[in-house]
Amino acid sequence: MLVSHILKSKSDDGVVTLAPGSSVALVAETLSSRRIGAVVISRDGRTVSGIVSERDVVRELGRRGAICLSDRVESLMTATVTTCKRADTADHVLALMTEGRFRHIPVVEAGQMVGLISIGDVVKARMQDLQAEKDALEGMIRGS
Repeated sequence: MLVSHILKSKSDDGVVTLAPGSSVALVAETLSSRRIGAVVISRDGRTVSGIVSERDVVRELGRRGAICLSDRVESLMTATVTTCKRADTADHVLALMTEGRFRHIPVVEAGQMVGLISIGDVVKARMQDLQAEKDALEGMIRGS
């Protein structure tokens, strides 16, 4: 399955972004209120400057305590973000996520962000592929 198919299957293809300079408290509030695992840091909502996950926030809270909530997001965001393209396969994206130990990846075409997918999105797509293969094999065995 391709990333483009995964994006089409998502109920909401919008990407939640926050501007550089936002506070870590705003990141935590946004993650909680939107019930998402990561937010992209972007100056214009289209280009990726960084990404912050709930793990990043929790790690910093555990290390420094609540004082980190007043910090700027740049203090804990990942600035060198791994991205993918719509034409990439689910298997390729899973490999990137596994090797990089992250769960969210922006989809970028011609320097512009067109979506964001999570490991859950990719696993769901792979499970659908496997179910379709299973159904096809069972149909062949039954002769239908």
